[in-house]
Amino acid sequence: MVNPMRGEVEIKLDGVAHTAKLTLGALAELETALGTASLVEIAERFEQGRFSAADVISVIVAGLRGGGWRGEREVLLSSEIEGGPVEAAQAAARLLARAFGIAGQ
Repeated sequence: MVNPMRGEVEIKLDGVAHTAKLTLGALAELETALGTASLVEIAERFEQGRFSAADVISVIVAGLRGGGWRGEREVLLSSEIEGGPVEAAQAAARLLARAFGIAGQ
């Protein structure tokens, strides 16, 4: 069971629940993957609705790795994310909100 107070989000891949969390290492990986200069820039993309499907995948990969998943991006691309693209985007937004301590998330 995930603990939102610890920044955790549940993501189901191919019917299997995984815990995702944006640790410092995962955030560093995310900055590199998205080519951003800061964590604030990543959060702003999502807050302003300026994110792409590739951004969502990058956030989810980083979050899954922060939660202990050892899969590769290519594995995620061929996996079924429960809830489809909408749930994937919402999970990515929850990960970012919880990592940055945004109230109400």
